[in-house]
Amino acid sequence: MASSANPDGVRETQARKNSKKTKNQVDESELLTVPDGWKEPAFTKEDNPRGLLEESSFATLFPKYREAYLKECWPLVEKALGEFHIKASLDLIEGSMTVCTTKKTFDPYAIVRARDLIKLLARSVPFEQAVRILQDDMACDIIKIGTLVRNRERFVKRRQRLIGPKGSTLKALELLTNCYVMVQGNTVSVLGPYNGLKEVRKVVLDTMKNIHPIYNIKTLMIKQELSKDPELRVQNWERFLPKFHHKNVSKRKEPKNKSVKKEYTPFPPPQPDSKVDKELATGEFFLRESVKKRKKMEEIKIKQAEALSKKQQERNKAFIPPKEKPLMKKSAKAPSEGKLDIDAIKDKVKKAKTKKLGAPPVMPAQPISSTTDKKKKNKTKSKG
Repeated sequence: MASSANPDGVRETQARKNSKKTKNQVDESELLTVPDGWKEPAFTKEDNPRGLLEESSFATLFPKYREAYLKECWPLVEKALGEFHIKASLDLIEGSMTVCTTKKTFDPYAIVRARDLIKLLARSVPFEQAVRILQDDMACDIIKIGTLVRNRERFVKRRQRLIGPKGSTLKALELLTNCYVMVQGNTVSVLGPYNGLKEVRKVVLDTMKNIHPIYNIKTLMIKQELSKDPELRVQNWERFLPKFHHKNVSKRKEPKNKSVKKEYTPFPPPQPDSKVDKELATGEFFLRESVKKRKKMEEIKIKQAEALSKKQQERNKAFIPPKEKPLMKKSAKAPSEGKLDIDAIKDKVKKAKTKKLGAPPVMPAQPISSTTDKKKKNKTKSKG
């Protein structure tokens, strides 16, 4: 009987455990999601009426160019920290700022916020923005970018890429993350909510790794739109986010004429033949000197003849007339409108012949012989 009852008991215990697991899972998922509009209650004096046991202090150095600004706004800093009963002192000789707790200080985390405030002021963040760190829902992050890129020119270009033309990239990043971003020297000071700080740090580090900030800004814009939909909050967003592949554009150009390395041989190259060896191979070595001289003279004459012929050809080039371009034939013929009337043309020609055109015709001159004959006749008549 005991053996038959055991399996039922095991099943019941397993079912209870499973139900407990599902309840715990539901509780964890509910804890992870923060309801809209919820805020953590402020830390008051009632939470810690006895104050702090020991005094804590922090000090930071600031550059020389910040001295005038800090001197001007220091009364406002003292007033803001005075609300949390924290003492602040400015040492212009050493160039340092110090904050320390007092007996009236009740918030133990206020000194950490005061430390962040003086850090931000030292990093050229204006007082109006730096005071926001004293709020409960605010945090700050100082990202060091000086050592991420070795080449100085490349570092300056990438830092400028983060700022963008007229600060447009930085402004877009601020709007998407609800953070204040200040790029100064070798650091980037960020002030805002915790989620925004993570995103800004990722963008800054990616920019220094030669990934353009516009890609990260695009993903942030998509995430912002997806977070508005309550159904998509729980789902995975990887299918909606764009995937950018890194392309290495700057490839080394290959040379046109590649030098092929010869195979290594332990033996030295063969010795070149001397003049005597060449003459022995051709049989000239055994000829007489007179025959050798004659051969050399013949070779010289052949070379001279070739040189003369080349020079003559170059001279004759000047006398060769250039090729004339063929004239364009005018093929503009009058359009023939039907067949020509030959009879009408003949009539026109006949009429033209009959008409008296131009000056009157010149009378032909009489010959001289006729005039002399008339004179002789007149003389004969007078004699008779």
